[in-house]
Amino acid sequence: MEILIYLIPIALFLGLIFLAIFFYCIKTNQFEDLENEASKILFDED
Repeated sequence: MEILIYLIPIALFLGLIFLAIFFYCIKTNQFEDLENEASKILFDED
């Protein structure tokens, strides 16, 4: 049970980092046009 003293803060810290990255991606419009990006893979003219 002593390991929980270390695991809980590490889990909270990693969760906050992932939330910060997620909100940064939303703020910079990374998820804005998903349909166009998906069709680029299927209909690529290379």
